[in-house]
Amino acid sequence: MTIDWNNFTPWASLAGGVMIGLASALFLLFNGKIAGISGIVGGLLRPARGDVVWRIAFVAGIVVSPLLFGAARALPRVDIEASYPLLIIAGLLVGVGTRYGSGCTSGHGVNGLSRGSLRSVVATAAFMFAGFVTVFIARHVLG
Repeated sequence: MTIDWNNFTPWASLAGGVMIGLASALFLLFNGKIAGISGIVGGLLRPARGDVVWRIAFVAGIVVSPLLFGAARALPRVDIEASYPLLIIAGLLVGVGTRYGSGCTSGHGVNGLSRGSLRSVVATAAFMFAGFVTVFIARHVLG
């Protein structure tokens, strides 16, 4: 294994992690809600009265923030080595997985682990294991 020293950014990564954790904690503190993306988006599909505006604002913030950042500074280049049909299938599988797992990596991995939830520990371990197996199969079995 080698380290790509040109793209090794531990301080920027640490700062990003701290900001995600702080934003998640503030969201829970001020709104009493978990910042789990799949749950927030899923709540838009079956909206409850008085529960739509904050969800739309949250999702809009996720979409608009990179656009604002891109207006101020050049966005990093992203190369995706997969076809659109494969990306669509992968997205649908992630959606199914979040329903079976009762949440996504943001809900379980960020919020649940920080609260010491055993269910979130198991879910996050399952997410990570599935990711490792998927990468292994894609890289070493399918080539």
